[in-house]
Parts: sequence; structure tokens; C-alpha cells
Amino acid sequence: MWRPCGVIDETYEQDLAIVRTFPQWTLTVAALGALALLPAYVSGVTLNTVNHIAITIVALHGVNILTGLTGQITLGQAAFMAIGAYSMEMMVRYWGLSFWIATPIAMLITGVAGVIIGLPSLRIKGFYLAMATLAAQFIVPWIIVNVRPDLTGGTDGLTVSPPSIGGLQLTSQESIFYLCATVAVFSTVFARNIARSRYGRAFIAIRDNDIAAEIMGIAVVRYKLLSFFLCSLYAGLAGCLYAIWMRGISVEHFTLHESIWYLGMLIVGGMGSVVGVILGAIMIRSLTILVTYIGPWIAVFLPPGTGTVLELGLGPIVFGVVVLAFLIYEPHGLARIWERFKAFYRLWPYSY
Repeated sequence: MWRPCGVIDETYEQDLAIVRTFPQWTLTVAALGALALLPAYVSGVTLNTVNHIAITIVALHGVNILTGLTGQITLGQAAFMAIGAYSMEMMVRYWGLSFWIATPIAMLITGVAGVIIGLPSLRIKGFYLAMATLAAQFIVPWIIVNVRPDLTGGTDGLTVSPPSIGGLQLTSQESIFYLCATVAVFSTVFARNIARSRYGRAFIAIRDNDIAAEIMGIAVVRYKLLSFFLCSLYAGLAGCLYAIWMRGISVEHFTLHESIWYLGMLIVGGMGSVVGVILGAIMIRSLTILVTYIGPWIAVFLPPGTGTVLELGLGPIVFGVVVLAFLIYEPHGLARIWERFKAFYRLWPYSY
């Protein structure tokens, strides 16, 4: 429907290709090249923000698979990130494994935990499922703090040692950027391929009507649990990246507040859209940085007590207003705006 005029497919491989035309290949290569050269042209503070956005994109792809494609609401993505981060660091610290071996194992552990938490989805849905995933957001931090604080560090958390490649430690923001950006790109490609595979079509069928999907022969139980597994797998990977980016982990980093923000980012970007994941993560994280600079400037013009309160609460206020605005005026998010823009420039100057 949004295909440029004159694009003709001669093989099934061409029809299934993500990048279809020569201009698209040119833009893709140029974008990847600009991304690779980014550390040479931005400051360390900006690069730190970009790293955070890349980690957010990885975690948000998992939420999109579970909520955007399969229609299963989750409020516990940050808790699964904590499972991945703590599992990775404890294997590195106590078992002597390298980051590159511990991370895949931590992802699998997080995926299994996601399947366990996702078992209630076989019987409940909607608000009740949201409450079940919300329980994980309280259970996981409690286990981390209270069960074996001598291993997990309790409320103090753990210090994370930087990983190394061939003797080179990833200690600078630039080196961490190349790791996070590479993982984010491959995660995006993988998520895009999932969405257009038979698994993605099964997820969408379950989202639209799970009873009709079951009548059509789709194994609803298996695909629901698979979506929870994939969502948690992405969360575990994002948690491992977050741990080495922060150089330390604590339960304070994986709160309910973060899980709600992930869901809000998906609403702003567009449910079920891979492009929406990227746009939503960039917009909300950028707004967060913008608010930290605007807040003190606004507080100067207000009474001392009111200014301080507004400065502390401006971030959640802006986030809530943005989410409400998109829910009212553009429920399909930035992804739909991007699709309309593409249709406009492909048809311009014609109006039909």
C-alpha cells in the first residue's frame, strides 16, 4: 500500500525484503554510517543519552512483541530487566564467567521467568493480566533484597565490572555506545522479522480475537507463552546492557515507574510497530532530558516552595500530558504520523 510507484517484485525474496529499493538501501547505509561516526561529533553527555536510548529500544521491542503484537498487557518489564542484570553480574562475579557467556544465559533465565509469570495469561486477560504482571514488579525486587542479600548486595546493589574484548575493556561511553548501538540494530532487525513471520501473524491473530485464532488452528497457549518468553528475553538483554552502562545495579534502577514509562513510550510510538518503538523511545527519553533543563529555568519565576515542587514533578507531568494527547488525538502513535508523511512525499505534488 505504501510501496513507491514502479517497484515490481519478480521473486518471493524481493517481496519479503525489508529494504526494497536502491534509495532505501542508500538511506540505510548512510544512516548506519552516521551512527558509526556519531561518537566523533557529539559530547560524552550526549553519547551517554544515546546509550540510554539504545538500551530502551531493546527493552521496548520486548514490550511491543507482548503488548503491541499479542495484546497481553505487561507492567513488569523493569522487573525482568532486573532479573537479567542480576543474573549476569552474579554469574560473572561468583562463577567467573565472562560477560559474553553470562549474558545469553541470563537472557534464557529471564525468558523462563517470563514464561512462569505469563502462565496466568492462559486464564485471564486485560486488567487482570496487568495486575498479574504488576505482581512481578513487587516480587522480584523483594527477592533480590531479602532472600540472599549477601549475594545480591541487598539494598546497596552490586558494582559491575566492565566487559572486555581481546583485552580491551569497555569502560568509556564511546566503547559502550558501539556495543549498545550494535545490539539495538540487530534487535530491531530481529523484531521486524518476528513481526512479519508466521509467529508474528499468530500473535496478531491472538491480539485481535484469541477465540477466533484458536478456531483457525493457532495454538493460543503456546504462542502466548512464546510472546512472554520473547518479551522477557529482550528485557534480560536490556538489563545486561544497562548493568554495564551504569557500572552498577540496584533495585532502585528497576522500579514500577520505569515499567510504566515503557508502556507509555509504546503508546506514543505506536502499538505493534517496530518504527514506533524507535520513535517512542527517542521522543520520551529526549523529553526527559529537555525537562531537566527547562525545570530549573521555570522554577526561578515561581515562589521557592512551588518552584521546587514543580521542578521535581515536571517530568511526570509532561509524560502524562504527552501520553494523554496521543491517546486522544493519535492513538496509533508516531508510527502512523510517519506513514502519512511517507504517503505524502511519495504522492507529492498530487493529492490522490
